[in-house]
Amino acid sequence: MLPMIPATAPRSRATEACQMIKRIAQTAGFTGLFAALLLTLLQSFWVAPLILQAETFEKAPSAAEAPHEHVAGAPAHTHDAQAWEPQDGWQRVLSTTGGNLVVAVGFALMLAGLYTLRAPTRTAQGLLWGLAGYATFVLAPTLGLPPELPGTAAADLAQRQIWWVGTAASTAAGIALLVFGRNGLLKGLGMAILVVPHVIGAPQPEVHSMLAPQALETQFKIASQLTNVAFWLALGLISAWLFRRHRDDSYSA
Repeated sequence: MLPMIPATAPRSRATEACQMIKRIAQTAGFTGLFAALLLTLLQSFWVAPLILQAETFEKAPSAAEAPHEHVAGAPAHTHDAQAWEPQDGWQRVLSTTGGNLVVAVGFALMLAGLYTLRAPTRTAQGLLWGLAGYATFVLAPTLGLPPELPGTAAADLAQRQIWWVGTAASTAAGIALLVFGRNGLLKGLGMAILVVPHVIGAPQPEVHSMLAPQALETQFKIASQLTNVAFWLALGLISAWLFRRHRDDSYSA
């Protein structure tokens, strides 16, 4: 006789899959919310004032821009309408919070998905995941493309986006090989992958120029790096704690 297959086996696997999806969604949702609020708070008190100060240099009338008159019989021309941007105050804060929330939830989904492959055994391990995310998506790309204040010359946007994506991907692969590689060959390959984008070099503008003072630019770079460190550490720590908590709750259920 053929062995009987328990009818509850497919149902249990489906239940585990549903619980896993629920755990990932809950972890990403709450983590993204808390991390986004923290990032918005830090940006509002540290980064945003520097941007507003730089915008005063960008919007200041240039001495080379002299008023002109329309000569009779000359071809007519129109001035393009200025693109909409949020006003200072609640509009800017609300816009920043919404953008931060979308980004934070996306990164938290990525972390929660990775936890299903290698779950953190301790909440503190989330800090290591956060540092890896910071190195991948902030530190490595900004080595070639540092954060820029308004009024700073930049290279072609499409070229910068391609280099940024390639750098983030190679950094993620390099860190994974360095951490999880089982032999020296894989770790050496990971180190090589890490440096490839920086050997190629990030696209640069033909002429480097900025309207804001150099001191303001330096403050902005430091503020951007530190706020992103805090954001990623919070993202890793909160996501690891919530993921482990939901896992324990599902086991106890």
